[in-house]
Amino acid sequence: MSQIRTRYRWVIVSLLFFATTINYVDRQIIGLLKDYLGKDFNWTETDYSNIVIAFTSAYALGNVIFGIIVDQIGTKKGYSFAIIFWSLAAAAHGFVKSTFGFDMARVALGLGESGNFPSAIRSIAEWFPKKERALATGIFNSGTNIAPVLSPFVILWIYNSYGWRTAFVLTGLLGFIWLIFWLLYYEVPSKKKGVNQAEFDYIHSDTPEVIIAGTGKLSWFSILGMKKTWAFIAGKFFTDPVWWFYLFWVPSYFNSRYKINLSGSWMYVSTIYLIALAGSILGGYLPGWLIGKGWQIFKARKTSMLIYALCVTPVFFVQFTTNAWSAVGLISLGAAAHQAWSANIFTTASDVFPKTSVSSIVGLGTMAGAVGSIIFPILIGAILDHFKSLGKITAGYNIIFVICSCAYLIAWVIMHLLTDKIKKENTA
Repeated sequence: MSQIRTRYRWVIVSLLFFATTINYVDRQIIGLLKDYLGKDFNWTETDYSNIVIAFTSAYALGNVIFGIIVDQIGTKKGYSFAIIFWSLAAAAHGFVKSTFGFDMARVALGLGESGNFPSAIRSIAEWFPKKERALATGIFNSGTNIAPVLSPFVILWIYNSYGWRTAFVLTGLLGFIWLIFWLLYYEVPSKKKGVNQAEFDYIHSDTPEVIIAGTGKLSWFSILGMKKTWAFIAGKFFTDPVWWFYLFWVPSYFNSRYKINLSGSWMYVSTIYLIALAGSILGGYLPGWLIGKGWQIFKARKTSMLIYALCVTPVFFVQFTTNAWSAVGLISLGAAAHQAWSANIFTTASDVFPKTSVSSIVGLGTMAGAVGSIIFPILIGAILDHFKSLGKITAGYNIIFVICSCAYLIAWVIMHLLTDKIKKENTA
């Protein structure tokens, strides 16, 4: 009689989900309290922009650093170090007394938070067979949607009750609570007592289909010399900035286009995030289903990503909407497709590279996404300022939505061209 396998790998996904939620709560709190902090510190829009750039630049650099760290010292220690670093940085915001202090706190937060995805994706690679990795990634990545929905209530309640300094300190402490559970419950499958032989065998049940042979750690020279690396980098560079546009500009779009103020737009924005959450989970399910039907892993992944890229294209029609809910429907589809895309593009790294180098690859790609997220806002600002000077700011947003609608197809074509002829390479 065959042994019924345990399901401990889903405990790991739960840990990653809560870490990712905390990660986004910590990074988002300054945006929620921007107006209040601006009054206390007399911030100009330029001051705030510099604070955002400080975070994003540090986040870009930190992804490469943490990718290397996690591959060197392992997932458990690497993730622990990352969350200690970013939680201390998050709490430190509550003690700063100047705009420069906020700049430095954001730099520290960006460096620390950059450890989340390199660590989490490597965890998935260690705990899941390839056919389940996109689903598992989609589930933990849905924490990026939960945070924007819940944070406004919690953060504003703390602010109104205890002040903004306490809000930063308390959210910073969340990471240390999570750390206790991580240290207690995380270990690689071969060392975890809660995993029976049946689950261990299932985790390592991938077929001999290998895109890069060997399990040894790859050198940076080897990594940067591979087209597959640049495919991942290009995919993140062109699509991550779209998500940041949704996060930071959609409320302002509703105000400009439909005269809905920022507090009134919460219902619309929350709807977008909730639908995006569903996209994150369902988007991870499709490639696993195709693999279960006998498709090759990479073919299933690329086909799914093409479908998601096509699902973003209706964002083009936002410019023709006549009411806010029509726009919400189209933007929600684009946001859900982004999350589905994100779950799969992260998984391509663990599909084609050895587990010992996954964090480094994810770090490179996420850095590229962060760089794109620095460049795209410059373009957005130039477009919106130009059309605002003409009294036609909505026309500026229309152009940006057109760019967003095409970004994923451009990324998919580049990735397809760079990985069209996958062959087995000896990198052991």
